[in-house]
Amino acid sequence: MNKISTKLALYFFAAVLILELFLMFYLHRNIIHSRVDEEFSRLLANGENHRDVLIENYSESTIKHIVLMENNNDREVMIINNEGVVISSSDENNPTLEKYVPLVMKSKSKTDRILVSDYKDSPYIVSLHPYQNGEHSGYVLMYQSTNSINRMVNELTMHFGLAGATSVVIILIIYGLLSKVLTRPLIIMKEATEKLSKGDFKVTLPYASKDELGELAVAIQKLAKDLERLKKERNEFLASISHELSTPLTYLIGYAKVAMRKDLNEKERDRYLSIIAEEADGMKDLVKDLLDLARIDENSFTVNKEYFWSQPFLDNIYKLVEPSFLNKELKLKTESKKNFQIYADPLRLQQIVINLLDNAMKYSDYGKEVRLEAYSLNGRAVISVSDEGIGIPSDEIEFIFDRLYRVEKSRSRTYGGSGIGLSVVKELVEAHGGTIEVESKLGKGSTFKIMI
Repeated sequence: MNKISTKLALYFFAAVLILELFLMFYLHRNIIHSRVDEEFSRLLANGENHRDVLIENYSESTIKHIVLMENNNDREVMIINNEGVVISSSDENNPTLEKYVPLVMKSKSKTDRILVSDYKDSPYIVSLHPYQNGEHSGYVLMYQSTNSINRMVNELTMHFGLAGATSVVIILIIYGLLSKVLTRPLIIMKEATEKLSKGDFKVTLPYASKDELGELAVAIQKLAKDLERLKKERNEFLASISHELSTPLTYLIGYAKVAMRKDLNEKERDRYLSIIAEEADGMKDLVKDLLDLARIDENSFTVNKEYFWSQPFLDNIYKLVEPSFLNKELKLKTESKKNFQIYADPLRLQQIVINLLDNAMKYSDYGKEVRLEAYSLNGRAVISVSDEGIGIPSDEIEFIFDRLYRVEKSRSRTYGGSGIGLSVVKELVEAHGGTIEVESKLGKGSTFKIMI
C-alpha cells in the first residue's frame, strides 16, 4: 500500500466496481422487469383474442379450436363457467391448472387482468379474461409456464456476471497501463530527487507532456540546474572569500614580522604599522559585508520603516562621508530639490547610500565630482548617486549585483572592493520593496538610482 500505483489501482478499482455494481443492478432489474412485462402483455393479448372469439361465436367447436391452439409445452388455456366448472382445458391431466380456479371465483373480476404474477415461486403466471355470450358466461384462463421466464432471468444474470468479470479484467489491464503511463514518470522523478539529495545534479527527465506531470518534470529539471548553479556559486564564493581573507592576512603577518624587527627605525616601523592598519581596516570591511549578506540570507535582519525628512538625512550622510572624500580630494555635492518625507528604515537606507558613495569614491580619480541627489516622484523616494569615475562596461552591468562579482578583477585589486557591497545594496533595496537602476558609460562615470 506504500506505492502510489497500488493506491491508485485500488481507488480506481473500488470506484469503478461500485459504479459497475450499481449500474448492473439497475440494468438487471429493469431488463428483467421489461422482459417479464412483455410476457404479461403477450399472455393478456392471447387471452383477449380467445375471449373475443368466444363472445362472437360461442360453440363447442370454438372451444376445441382455442384449446388446440394453446396445446403446447409453455402455454396452457382453461375455460370455466361462472360456477367454476371446467368446460375445457388444454391439459386435462394437469391438476395444477385447476388449483387457480378458486382464485378466479374469489376475485370475480369483470375485466382482463393478471391473476398470478409471481414468476419466481409459482409454476405459472395466469391471466384472467371474463366472457359473456347470451346465457353463456365464464372465464378464460391463460397459463404461461414460468420455466421460460426463469431461464431468461438466469441467462441475463449469467451474461451480467460475465460482463462484470470482463470489466474486472479490463480494469486490471487499465491499471497496468496507468502504472506505465502515470506512475513510471513519478518513479523516475523520485529517483531524480534522490540523486539531488545526494548532491548529484546531473539529472535528465525525458518527459515532455503538457500536463501536471510534465510541469513537475520541468520544475525538477529547473531545480537541478539551480542547485548545480548554487553549488558552483558557493564553491566560487568560498574560494573568493578564502582569497580575499588570505591576502590581507598574509600582509598582516608579513608586515607584523617586519615591524617586530629590532633594527628598524621609527619611521620605517610607523610605515609598516600604517600598512597593517590599512589592511586590517579592509579586512574589517570585508567581514562586515559578509555578515550583512549572512543576515540577509537568514532573514535575521529587520526593516523597520518610518517617516523621516530627506534633507536632514542627506546632511547626516554628508557629515559621515565628507572626511573620506576630502582625503581623496573628491568633490561631494548633495541636492534635495524639495524637503520631503521618506518612508523607509533610516539605518538601512543610510547603509545603502553609504555603500553607493563608497563605491563611487573607490572608482573615481582625484579631483572628480560625486553627486548625491534625492527627490520625490509619484509618491516614491528617489535617491541617486552619480560619479565621474571609470564607468562599467555595458556587457557587465547586469552582473554587478551578483555576489563577489567584480568588473575586471585586476582593476578591482587596484581600486579595492570585494564585490559584496553592491549585492548587499540590492538585497536591502528589495527588502524595502524598492528597485535599483544603473546607467554607466565606460570612462565617463556611473549613476545608481534607487526608488523606495
